[in-house]
Amino acid sequence: MITANAHPPVKVTGRHLQVTPAISDYVTRKIESLHLDYPKIIEAHVVLEVEKYRHCAEVILVCSNHITIEAREETNDMYAAIDAVVDKIARQMRKYKTRLMKKHRPRHDIVHHLEEHVLQPEPVDVDGEEDGAHHPVVRSERYPVKPMFIHEAVLQLEMSHRQFLVFLNARSARMNVLYRRKSGEFGLIEPASA
Repeated sequence: MITANAHPPVKVTGRHLQVTPAISDYVTRKIESLHLDYPKIIEAHVVLEVEKYRHCAEVILVCSNHITIEAREETNDMYAAIDAVVDKIARQMRKYKTRLMKKHRPRHDIVHHLEEHVLQPEPVDVDGEEDGAHHPVVRSERYPVKPMFIHEAVLQLEMSHRQFLVFLNARSARMNVLYRRKSGEFGLIEPASA
């Protein structure tokens, strides 16, 4: 039976690093210390990675109301990286809660609506060589698409380090893409009716 005060499950994964019980316990205690009441953490995934002298810690919190909060920190010591990323994610959670408490409404001037156009690729002339004739897919990722309103998508993207967010617009029931612009504002791609 899960009580209201139950701690979320914490999954710790190591890349180029053996996750010892001591590190796993340390990470779990740090995540469990995030005792903010909102957003409610459903599960936490912590990825620890070592590359030469770089120690990286990434935290992905899956919270209630389709909220995902992500943070990443890098130092020359794994425990310092864990401390820094947990502090960063706690600040993000407080920021999210503060915005909701102030009844955050999206500003219409920061969301740009763009029409989506499908262009047909032109044949590539490579003088008989196959190099550059096509661009192979080098990475594939399954991405959960969640129904949410645009203001929720804006908050979601602000809370992550990703460059874009694919979501099902709860108002139009159509697939949308929200992305970060170089100016710091957000752009929104919506499908246009033909």
